[in-house]
Amino acid sequence: MRIVSLVPSATETIVSWGVIPIACTRFCRQERIPKVGGTKDPNINEIITLKPDLVVMDKEENRKEDFDLLINAGIEVHTLHIQSIYELNAHLQPLAERLGSKWHACEIGEPAPETIKAFVPIWRNPWIALGFNTYAGSLLHHLGVIPVPATTDKYPLTTIQEIQALSPQAVLAPSEPYPFTKRQLPELQGIASVYFLDGQDLFWWGVRTQRAIERLRKQIGQVVSDVLT
Repeated sequence: MRIVSLVPSATETIVSWGVIPIACTRFCRQERIPKVGGTKDPNINEIITLKPDLVVMDKEENRKEDFDLLINAGIEVHTLHIQSIYELNAHLQPLAERLGSKWHACEIGEPAPETIKAFVPIWRNPWIALGFNTYAGSLLHHLGVIPVPATTDKYPLTTIQEIQALSPQAVLAPSEPYPFTKRQLPELQGIASVYFLDGQDLFWWGVRTQRAIERLRKQIGQVVSDVLT
């Protein structure tokens, strides 16, 4: 089957099933697979020219207008929308079946009790926080983290001053989508102690989720130990 994947985490997962897409995005970290643009700006004409049997997209990663263009061109599209780690198995099993593969269900385990409040920035200037109602937010909450601000917004706009007023116990700064590094420490340390997280472990669902949970659980455990002692 000729597959084009426009979702980095889906590409990684599909490749792990032994299915190699004929094209993917430049964010997919697959050097040997031809690229057809980004997640928000794919080259639709090039994709159509490739005559794929299926294009894999995600409602949050990709744009509806690109979905519409592919559908209008007669291209079949499989759309994912994983908003929680608890939805992961139910969403990936149908994709695996469609590709003639098998999804080995992720053992998520029991959720940890809510332990610490943390600010999880995903962008700066303007500052944008990670909310509860997202895959990454649900993953951190599963590990005992309460993201602040506590809002139903997926990615609430905020300010350093607003976050300081909420008195989070830690700042968990991921390496993507904004590449937070020690360069941002002067800004973030004014809120709370700063810990850097692997953005792919946090945001990329799929084949990496099982081990990402284990890695993040260890890291969050160290954060909790630091904060509460």
